Amino acid sequence: MSKVDEKQEFATRLKLALKRSRKKIETASELALQFNLRHPNQSISQQAAHKWLSGKSRPTRDKIETLAKWLDVPVEWLRYGVSSSRRGYAMFEPAHSLIENPATLSADELKLLTQLRSMPEHRRQLILEIAEQFFIDGHIWPSA
Repeated sequence: MSKVDEKQEFATRLKLALKRSRKKIETASELALQFNLRHPNQSISQQAAHKWLSGKSRPTRDKIETLAKWLDVPVEWLRYGVSSSRRGYAMFEPAHSLIENPATLSADELKLLTQLRSMPEHRRQLILEIAEQFFIDGHIWPSA
């Protein structure tokens, strides 16, 4: 795997962890500010935070440890995409890549999709956000 891919995958995991955090972080300046409040060593700039989020760079190990502690995720997952209980497993994959053949959906899954499609857009978005949080938690903490 190339360094660029590793940086992009780190950025994806960081965004997922930020999305599930208590305080919603939506910009690089917010990330830099919140990170600097928690990191005991050298602070980071807004540009550094932007590079982390855009996959142009990856923080050093000590910064990843601070991020993991702050965001309540395993360091191994944030750094490499695996948790200690899933060592050797593939990197995090988006939900849409897990369904190879939509024709294999169960009756319950089809019913759920039909109900979801009949909801107003704002309710669909809420359901999708909840489902995504459960999905993320399942990848970060597989035994949950």
